[in-house]
Amino acid sequence: MVPEQKSPPIRVLVAKVGLDGHDRGANVVARTFRDAGFEVIYSGLHRTPEEIAQMAVQEDVNVVGISIHSGAEHTHVPKIIDHLKEYDAFDDTLIIVGGIVSDHDHLRDLGVEEIFTPGTPLEETVDFVRENAPRQ
Repeated sequence: MVPEQKSPPIRVLVAKVGLDGHDRGANVVARTFRDAGFEVIYSGLHRTPEEIAQMAVQEDVNVVGISIHSGAEHTHVPKIIDHLKEYDAFDDTLIIVGGIVSDHDHLRDLGVEEIFTPGTPLEETVDFVRENAPRQ
């Protein structure tokens, strides 16, 4: 009998970009993802869009989750996406955003797959990632 092959865990980068220092939600989401069996990489605070894209490539993640509460999502998220495209990593990476976010349609047009606002059940976020994360 051939042993069942277990697929590798989903690798998620939980990213904080710019001067946004509010990281409680990012830490809760990171722990929730870890408890769900995902491999989680946390960027730490005050990362540039290029640093986040570089981390995503270096860590070979399936998902980039951007946590933002500063109101600068329309500045930082497009730059992260542009850098991922430069590194040829955009097409095989699920991009999600969580936090206080305006103009969801604009971010979705850029390639953000889902936006999770405060109060979204954590199970909903986990389920979305499980169902939509590209496998490498």
